[in-house]
This record gives sequence, C-alpha cells and structure tokens, in this order.
Amino acid sequence: MEKRRLGRSGMVVSEICLGTMTFGSQLDERESFAIMDEAYEAGIDFFDTAEIYPVPPKAEWVNRTEEIVGKWLKGKDRSSILLATKVVGPGHGWFVPPIRSGKTALDRHHIRIAIEGSLRRLQTDYVDLYQTHWPDHDFGYEETLQTLTELQEEGKVRVIGSSNETEWGTMKANQVAQENGYARYQTIQNNFSINNRRFEDALADICRREGISLLPYSPIGGGVLSGKYNNGARPQGARFSEYLQTGGERQRQMAERFVNDKSLATTAELIELAQELNIDVVTLAVAWSKQHDFVASTIIGANSSEQLKPSLAAAGLKLSDETLQKIDAISAKYPYPMG
Repeated sequence: MEKRRLGRSGMVVSEICLGTMTFGSQLDERESFAIMDEAYEAGIDFFDTAEIYPVPPKAEWVNRTEEIVGKWLKGKDRSSILLATKVVGPGHGWFVPPIRSGKTALDRHHIRIAIEGSLRRLQTDYVDLYQTHWPDHDFGYEETLQTLTELQEEGKVRVIGSSNETEWGTMKANQVAQENGYARYQTIQNNFSINNRRFEDALADICRREGISLLPYSPIGGGVLSGKYNNGARPQGARFSEYLQTGGERQRQMAERFVNDKSLATTAELIELAQELNIDVVTLAVAWSKQHDFVASTIIGANSSEQLKPSLAAAGLKLSDETLQKIDAISAKYPYPMG
C-alpha cells in the first residue's frame, strides 16, 4: 500500500485510513476487532477515532470506540500503528455533545481533560495525530494551539490537525501558529467525495500552498455512493434509513443532504461507469478520493468484511485520465449534489 506524508511533518501513513466511528454502536467488540485485523493485515497502518465516538452520539455510548480500539491496540506493536483521535469542539454551537455535560470548549481545561481520557482509554502513552473535531471561530486559536503545542512538547501528541474546518479557519490557525511559534495544523479532516466536491472550491488550493494534507471522510458519501439507497431503497440498519424514518429534525436534514435526487442520480451514473471498468462503485469512489495531490490518506469505514473489501481494493489503484474526465462530466451534469 502506498505511503504518504502528513502535511510537512515527519509522519508517513498508508494511503487508506480505517475509520472507527461505528465501533461500539453498529459493531460489537468482536466484530470491531475483526475489521481492524483485516485492515491491518491488508497494509493499513493508520486508524482514526474520536473521544465522542461511536455514532450516533449518545451519552450511554460515548468513549466506547476508543476503549475498543485501545483493547485491540494492546495486542499489536504500538510503533507499527499510527493512531489519530479527536477532542470534541464547542458545545454551544450547532451540536451539544453528550460529553462533559455538553459544556465542552477548545480551551486548555477541556483539551487537557480530553487527551488524558483518550490516552487512558486507548491504553497508550501518546497519540500520533490529535485533531480538533470541529472549530470555535469566535474563541480564536491562540489558547487552543498553545495547549496543543504543550502536548506535543510533552510527547503526548506527535502531530496536530483540524476537522470540519473552513477556509478562513485554516488560514487563521496558520497565522496564529506562525506569529506565536506554536505547532501548526498539518492535516484537515473534512467531508470529501464525488457527491461533495466543495473542498475543491478553495480549501484544496490552501492545502497545496500551505502544505496541509486532507484526510477525506465519507469518500463514498455516507454510503450513498455504494448505491444502496438508489431506486427508493431504505436498507434496514443503514444510518440514513434510520435518520429519515425515525431521526430528529437535525438528523433528518443531514440525511436529506446526503440522500437526494441529485446524489442518487450521480450514483446511478457512477455505477454504470464502474461496471464499464469492471470494478465495484465503492472501489471507484475511494480510488477517486485518494487520487488528489492534496490528499494524504482517505478514511474508509465498514460494518463487515464484505463492506471492507471493495474499499481495500482501491489501494494502489490509479484511475486513468479518461475515467477522471468521465467522473468530471457526471459532476458537471449534477453539480453540488449535497448543496
């Protein structure tokens, strides 16, 4: 499996990263171990989690994913695993996280509590990549970056990154880091797929010019690009099926952003293209995601070995210029499926 550098850091990771956000909710410990073992044996050395996982976020589930990953990690050579986790963002904005009474913040107090909890659950002395799960633009970046720099100097964190960050936030964080001599964000973990190409509008150029690596999540559009929601299907147990049928208002709006006429039409044409290439459409979507110069490692997820295999098949796969042009033509036909 190809290896790529995270930003301008000394860390080099596998081109595919295993996301773990359903470990402890949709998958139990045994199933989670099996998925991680298969990914590890396939050459994945990069694993991503978060203190708030699994999803959907629930008070009775919070921290469970890190505990499962930590138990699995104990059976491996720690130096062979590159481990990423996240501190939750502010609790006063778009979402109130079911952790620390929902009063979370990206200040020294909460970051310190978060990293100590993550290290304990993950049963390790350090995290390779520590990320802010979502930003707090009104709070600024000085205290956040100063605290993350302290953790780096103490050896608890090797590299820092952001997630769900904006163009302004990425540049502002870089400015604060440069002016104060703080550690800089080497990575940004944002939603990026053929169904959501917003990252290419401005953030891609920022990443190229500033030496920041994208870690795309949802490369198959939250499962939509697998085709499982096409033709009116609402598969039982699928996240957006549940959100559309029984979820709250925020969950329903999120599901409709992913599952809509334009995203399903895009998926239908991509399925036809994948069939022409004699590959799974999931393989096509993951290969497309990682075939960008600003991408370091594409984050995949799976709830079974069957789901994992087509994503793993994208390792080492390089799509031809002709195929990329066909994908661009489909995107032009259905621009911005997710808004």
